[in-house]
Amino acid sequence: MMAVLRSLVAMAAALAAMAVPAAAQSYPERPIKMIVPWAAGGDTDNIFRPFAPLLQKHIGQPIVIANVTGASGTVGAREAKGSPPDGYTLYAVHDYIHLVHYAGVTDVKYSDFEPICLLSATPSVLTASPKTPWKTWAELAEDAKKRPGQITVGATLGSTSHIFPALIEKAAGVKFKYVSYEGLAPRMNAILGGHVDLTDSNLTQKGKVDAGQLKFLAIAAEKRDPEAPDVPTLKELGMDIVYAVLRGLLVPKGTPAAVRAKLDEACGKAAKEPEFADAMKKQGTRVFYLNAAEYGPFLDKLDRESKVIMTELGLAKQ
Repeated sequence: MMAVLRSLVAMAAALAAMAVPAAAQSYPERPIKMIVPWAAGGDTDNIFRPFAPLLQKHIGQPIVIANVTGASGTVGAREAKGSPPDGYTLYAVHDYIHLVHYAGVTDVKYSDFEPICLLSATPSVLTASPKTPWKTWAELAEDAKKRPGQITVGATLGSTSHIFPALIEKAAGVKFKYVSYEGLAPRMNAILGGHVDLTDSNLTQKGKVDAGQLKFLAIAAEKRDPEAPDVPTLKELGMDIVYAVLRGLLVPKGTPAAVRAKLDEACGKAAKEPEFADAMKKQGTRVFYLNAAEYGPFLDKLDRESKVIMTELGLAKQ
């Protein structure tokens, strides 16, 4: 009797082991949800939304975007982490996942996920309200030194839009006052309305600059961008700051390797589509593709660098 029982247990275990590869082999069989942890109309949404139909084309199932917002992007991160590791939930991420963890905003970490692909890099631009008196960084810096803690910056606290101006503060020896907003769209509404003096934006706002609704003071790139040749780099202004928001796709830890491989392959094909490059150009962004094998070590390096930055800025809580 015991021998029969052991045989049945062994058979059940074998069948269970076979079931995972079988499910992975037939993947995907239904629509895939892509969690974007920021509001529709923001930069992250605007980058992943044109990518979704291209990924759909190469993976063979609909990609459905779900904007799961709140708490500096951590509500979406937590939902993604808690989703079944079956390949039917993708997490649209950027550098904030490292920053909010070290800031103590969440216990969710990048290592709670598996890498699929890195897709894009968006250089940050220090942007001013048209109601401010400065036309150049030099004028802003002079004013900031006279009025420490009085010039307001719209930012998502603990995220990239907070770290970028904080790096400028440290390099220039000035002090800003931060006003919290949940994502780019409300921050842009605030600066357009003159409710804050500065914010972190990017070249997608060039039309508003041309219309006199905003002012670009400096770009955090290695060299001037041909789309905005009159905007100096922070390096030119004496600050050794190069900063871009890096966006990619992750899946929950434990997602089968065969499923990850299919997503990895589809992402690579989608990222090479000319339509994606065109869409990214309109977003002031360049395609910066890394496959899963490359993206993993890249995330490790980014996490180490983020911890150093947060510690040096006095923002690290864990």
